[in-house]
Amino acid sequence: MIKPIIGIGSDIQSPAGKRELSFAYLTYAEAVRRAGAIPLLVPPQPENATEMMDTLDGLLLAGGEDCDPAAYGQARHPTVVETMDPRRQANDLALAHAAREKNVPTFGICLGMQVMNIDAGGTLIQDIDSQHGTDIAHASIPEDRARHGVLIEQGTQLSGYLSEPELDVNSSHHQAIRDVGAGLRVSAHAPDGIVEGLEDPRHPFYLGVQWHPEDMTGEQSATSLFGAFIEAARRHALAKRQATELSPVGAKRSE
Repeated sequence: MIKPIIGIGSDIQSPAGKRELSFAYLTYAEAVRRAGAIPLLVPPQPENATEMMDTLDGLLLAGGEDCDPAAYGQARHPTVVETMDPRRQANDLALAHAAREKNVPTFGICLGMQVMNIDAGGTLIQDIDSQHGTDIAHASIPEDRARHGVLIEQGTQLSGYLSEPELDVNSSHHQAIRDVGAGLRVSAHAPDGIVEGLEDPRHPFYLGVQWHPEDMTGEQSATSLFGAFIEAARRHALAKRQATELSPVGAKRSE
């Protein structure tokens, strides 16, 4: 069985007086590995995003710090104190765009879903508490994530991957989707109306969730989501292999 190669967009850490790091949290790589694929770290290189899609079978856009609101034409809200490194932001946006253009299966998690929406021309609620108002605790620390219910929109791709119309998920975000980007549709929301899932219905697998399934090890919904993502990547890898074998170059190599 083909083990698809899944690119994971990396973050950047810049310790004072030390060399910079390009990294991704191991929970993302382990979730990909457990689902039967090969995780591959993708350091910031937005100029190579299109070419990268010819190598990857799938793309995972991970969580992280806030996007710079200038990316979607807004001034910065006072609560937006820490934004991700501009190099990571440029890379994630470029990867999301290239993957969507080239039909590469893409799974966005938390910030990753927000990046997908921004690339499509959407905007964000910069601070849920002050700009939306809710009794649900959406923000929490990774070591002790709050949980709440999520309602799955029936008839969406997401609903086809999950066995239940309502999930109990973890939550660790103070921002959320405001205006949905072009061509995307909402596939899940919290009871207070906060968007919890987005997808492109025209794409084989271009899907994002606001929660963190990589930290829900052993829970059926998380296993199903990563399983569906990796299976889509496997089909993509197989289609690429078949196209190569049928091409004139591939035919010569097989002679």
